[in-house]
Amino acid sequence: MTPAAFFDMDRTLIRANSGTLWVRWMRERKEMTRWKMLQAIGWIAQYKLAILDMEAVITKLIAELEGEPEQAMIEKCLEFTNKLVLPTVAPKGLQALAFHREQGHVLAILSSSSPYVTEPLARHLGIEHVLCTRPDIRDGKFVGTHVRPACYGAGKVHWAEAFAKEQQIDLGRSFFYTDSYSDLPMLKRVGIQKVVNPDTRLKRHARRAGWEVDEW
Repeated sequence: MTPAAFFDMDRTLIRANSGTLWVRWMRERKEMTRWKMLQAIGWIAQYKLAILDMEAVITKLIAELEGEPEQAMIEKCLEFTNKLVLPTVAPKGLQALAFHREQGHVLAILSSSSPYVTEPLARHLGIEHVLCTRPDIRDGKFVGTHVRPACYGAGKVHWAEAFAKEQQIDLGRSFFYTDSYSDLPMLKRVGIQKVVNPDTRLKRHARRAGWEVDEW
């Protein structure tokens, strides 16, 4: 069985939070109301504190997309990703990817974000596999629901284990890079923990656990 290197996206592979970038971009385009912006800022703050009910938030956001064409979202997010996300790729992230390629490890993004940002980023970085939160689509339109569980917290373990079974991955010899305390279940599931740009709670836990901490 082969080891894998799993990478979180926000504040790990990229040096920014894509949610924050999205809110600013949508406001600049006048496609987000002030109320929606304040609501999103509140969610982002809770996410940073690892107290956000992500499943509830994702359920609400995807429900609001019901009936809209997926292609429009693909095109909008591709423009957003090319303009604002790709310039924030962490140089040390590129070094880590190069190292794991040399070792023959399987590379995967493991993110709570949607495929509309994670997949363009993965293509840009040459990462073959993307595990993320995926909306249900029917006849090219959003159904208003998502494939459960969301790829967040314990949900990341769920999708990583399914992926490992399918790809013959040894999670006990695998790596996981992340910045967030909410990813603690996945950090405990792999054999090699890589804590990058950690939030306060994760930094404290990493020090107690003796995990390596790096700044990208």
